[in-house]
Amino acid sequence: MRLAWMLVALVVLMPVEPARASERPNVVFFLVDDLGWTDLGCFGSSFYDTPHVDSLARSGMRFTNAYAACPVCSPTRASILTGKYPSRIGITDYINAGGGNQPRKWRRNTKLMPSAYKDRMAHEEVTLAEALKGAGYATFFAGKWHLGPEGFWPESQGFDVNRGGITRGGPYGGKKYFSPYGNPRLKDGPPGEHLPARLANETVKFIEANRKKPFLAYLSFYSVHTPLIARADLREKYRAKRKALDARVVAGEFSRREHRRRVRTLQAHAVYAGMVEAMDQAVGTVLSGLKRLGLEQNTIVFFMSDNGGLSTSEGHPTSNLPLRGGKGWMYEGGIREPMIVRWPGVTTAGSVCKQVVTSTDFYPTILEMTGLKARPDQHRDGMSFVSLLKGGSRKRGPLLWHYPHYGNQGGAPAGAIREGQWKLIEWYEDQRVELFDLENDIGETRDLAKRQPDRARAMQATLHRMLKETGAVMPARNGRFDAKKREGR
Repeated sequence: MRLAWMLVALVVLMPVEPARASERPNVVFFLVDDLGWTDLGCFGSSFYDTPHVDSLARSGMRFTNAYAACPVCSPTRASILTGKYPSRIGITDYINAGGGNQPRKWRRNTKLMPSAYKDRMAHEEVTLAEALKGAGYATFFAGKWHLGPEGFWPESQGFDVNRGGITRGGPYGGKKYFSPYGNPRLKDGPPGEHLPARLANETVKFIEANRKKPFLAYLSFYSVHTPLIARADLREKYRAKRKALDARVVAGEFSRREHRRRVRTLQAHAVYAGMVEAMDQAVGTVLSGLKRLGLEQNTIVFFMSDNGGLSTSEGHPTSNLPLRGGKGWMYEGGIREPMIVRWPGVTTAGSVCKQVVTSTDFYPTILEMTGLKARPDQHRDGMSFVSLLKGGSRKRGPLLWHYPHYGNQGGAPAGAIREGQWKLIEWYEDQRVELFDLENDIGETRDLAKRQPDRARAMQATLHRMLKETGAVMPARNGRFDAKKREGR
């Protein structure tokens, strides 16, 4: 009897070996372009129909305080793949291949010159895809890349397969959202084939071909970025839905302004709505593929957007209310994102997490979920949120944003931090600060900086410390600025 107990004790005390590659969970990551915080039914939209993403939310965990690391695309995309803040990577604005938003070509009459930024993600970065590939994962990328010129595309950054990821930030070749695509990494389909559906089908093909080993399938939609083009059937569906709205409500769909920009306050843009639903259908195609192939229970699914919805420019297609502002702005409408995670056997179906997470956190989280060692020297600005997925908590510390640029959507150079319920924005043109209590004022309507000067000073000091620590490049004064001329932003 004593011998038996000794054997049991030995078994219990033996170190547990890491799971073999074949036993590790699969990862599917959906990243949507320009999708606003309230652009899904499960996040409050009553105009856009998103049944497949809503179903994903019902089967997983929905995060209501999830953030992109930047109010525009390329920096956030880099932050996900590196686990670093954009200021540390040096990619702080959307990558313009011609350098039109770099200081050397800046011609706008602005108080500051925008900061110079890196126009590619360095090969020295050990991307999330490279970390998983090194552990035996098959890796796949589909859709928008926008992280550098050829030679810095997905296949050079850890992805075995690249379907559509190139230099451009939108589907600007061929017939744009329809075949022929004019994309050197995506063969044209039949005339009229729709891009979201094609990317979803390519994702399912990869999953089926690699079903016997662990995989990372990263579907990075071009949707719902401009150009605003929808399938004819969906466009007509939402035109009819718009006509059914109260005419008095529709008449006030631009009842607010952000500085000199008008702001959409009503979700009623038929073309954009069609784009949102087509994205949702593509998500449904991939989720159905996982279920059909018997992989659903061993696949972790992430859903996220790269920045806020476009509400102040380029067609003003969506409303982010109750959030203020939108893409390109440091207000919540520019950086707070709809996020969902389904981890079968771990996340509670239909659960909601109100704790703060940001896009740099995905890297260490996925490493922990897949049983891989952390890479703290790489994902320096990320913190695993596995404890949140298990229903627990964590102490995240302050989050940092640094956008030293003038956005196309009206925003100006600024930095920000969030600590607990408090958020501070510093506008770099004049070092003016705004302080908001997000728990009691999600719409950022009451600036409390003058009422709470001590808190504002302390948070501004933390912001400056974090900017310095991450090597943030600050904008310089524009010697050609003419105060008598109006800068329309």
